[in-house]
Amino acid sequence: MNRSLFDYVIITLKGLAMGAADVVPGVSGGTIAFISGIYEELITSINNVNLDLLKTLKNDGFKAAWTQLNGNFLFALLIGIGISILSLAKLIKSLLNSEPILLWAFFFGLVVASILFIGKQIKAWNWKTIFGFTLGAIVAYYITTLPGGEESVSASWFIFLAGALAICAMILPGISGAFILVLLGAYEPVLTAIDNRDFKTIAIFAVGAIIGLLSFSKLLKWLFNNYKNLTLAILTGFILGSLNKIWPWKEVLTTRTNSHGVEVPFLERSILPNTFETLTQKDSQLLLAIVLMVVGFLTIFMMEKFATKKQAN
Repeated sequence: MNRSLFDYVIITLKGLAMGAADVVPGVSGGTIAFISGIYEELITSINNVNLDLLKTLKNDGFKAAWTQLNGNFLFALLIGIGISILSLAKLIKSLLNSEPILLWAFFFGLVVASILFIGKQIKAWNWKTIFGFTLGAIVAYYITTLPGGEESVSASWFIFLAGALAICAMILPGISGAFILVLLGAYEPVLTAIDNRDFKTIAIFAVGAIIGLLSFSKLLKWLFNNYKNLTLAILTGFILGSLNKIWPWKEVLTTRTNSHGVEVPFLERSILPNTFETLTQKDSQLLLAIVLMVVGFLTIFMMEKFATKKQAN
């Protein structure tokens, strides 16, 4: 595929958006990849990492192997993801603590728009797709109701396993890899490692992620090649079910003390803004939250229009 420098800049920007999404528990970088029109190319490119690629490298040289890998695309995307995670991890962590309602409101708008976008691509609704959609929504909703783990496990083998499991969720639209890390109790150790530039922990996590990614992407490619309509329905259901996690207004049911001695929410449930004000005696920030939901929604809408216009040209 012939691309200009501007095309690769756009891919890097999409990587920035994916990286930002993957830092937040409840938002999937896979969703951003899907709505920005690069999801299937990403899965296909990842699957190009195999024994055939090594044969090409040995017989035909680096340039041929790089082309077979779709290396320019992956390199541009990974630059964006890496820059985003390294630069935004501290900011996102700060916003989650200082302005959680507004941050979740923006991402809520993003995800609602992505449901409509992905749902439009389902070419035929029948009992199979309806069942897949419903099952995906139920499973994702159930995952969002699970309590987070104790964020104190930092053993190398556990960080490796967490990386392998989280990356599978990160490339699935609707399932948040960061939330899987929360459930495993590895979110805080990984985020802290990024903040502190703990390259040993980052490297262990990255190796686990690479192995998990190479394995899981093959399954995803097979599903898209053989059951694309059903797969889209299940993914759309996943995204719908995940909305419960990122609803901005929550009632804290139980709390726990984390590894730093700070009391944090353990179990929460979604509530209406007026109920939030009554229970917490805090401002629901409803008007500004709605504005940010609309901004998030329009962000996806404009990305879709841009992608559609580009394809038409």
